[in-house]
Amino acid sequence: MSRKFAAFIATGVALVIVAGALVVLALGHERQPHPAAATTQTSPPPPNNAPASEPSGQATQTPDNPPSTPGKPAGDPTANLVKGKNKKVLFFSFDDGPDPYWTPKILQVLAKHNAHATFFELGNMQAAHPGLREQVLAAGNTIGSHSISHPQLTAISAAERHRQIFDGPKSTCFRPPYGASNPKVRADIKAAGMVQVLWDVDPRDWARPGTNAIVQNIMTYAHNHNIILMHDGGGDRAQTVAALDKALTLLAAKGYSFLAMDCKQR
Repeated sequence: MSRKFAAFIATGVALVIVAGALVVLALGHERQPHPAAATTQTSPPPPNNAPASEPSGQATQTPDNPPSTPGKPAGDPTANLVKGKNKKVLFFSFDDGPDPYWTPKILQVLAKHNAHATFFELGNMQAAHPGLREQVLAAGNTIGSHSISHPQLTAISAAERHRQIFDGPKSTCFRPPYGASNPKVRADIKAAGMVQVLWDVDPRDWARPGTNAIVQNIMTYAHNHNIILMHDGGGDRAQTVAALDKALTLLAAKGYSFLAMDCKQR
């Protein structure tokens, strides 16, 4: 074999090796993993033993937890009360009662200001404190259902969800605990002959931030025809009672009146 031929063979082998290496690099680059799309996950509402029922990050003018419920549902229990009226109206609501100590105090404040409200009650609290339901109604207020024992309805079995909705306080209005809702929850509420009622303003009285902070949240965020979320159960509600008294005084001076929602007893 001549030297020229041997050099030609060596050059050819080298070219093959280089070409093979380039192919391997190209394939390796193609197979590099692509970064996954970023995802977000909403934290679930607090557990049932939390100190209050609808915690949210801050006072807000929109329902905190359930983005799956845009706008107000059909049969909104405030619609007929404000239809064709320009007068300034607010709808106060109280969750987690009836409580034998705090509910009567809230009723006293409402009566002082000639105000009415809607109480979203728990079935087990009604059973534990008979007579308070009638006291709430006799004062011109209305009652909605808040389930039997305040579970997160989106995180329990279908059978238990059905029981909590169908066997709770008898009303045409239902407020899901924590505001946690989805299509299955809403379907059960509708099947039970009720409409879902959330809220527009959460002044965070459940967190006991101080009477003045609760009042400031109400005065900042409440606007005509809003539903305001407060609590008469679930713990010490001294701040709620004091804040309600102050807020009603200030709001009445601005021309507001305070109506109970159209939640009929069944």
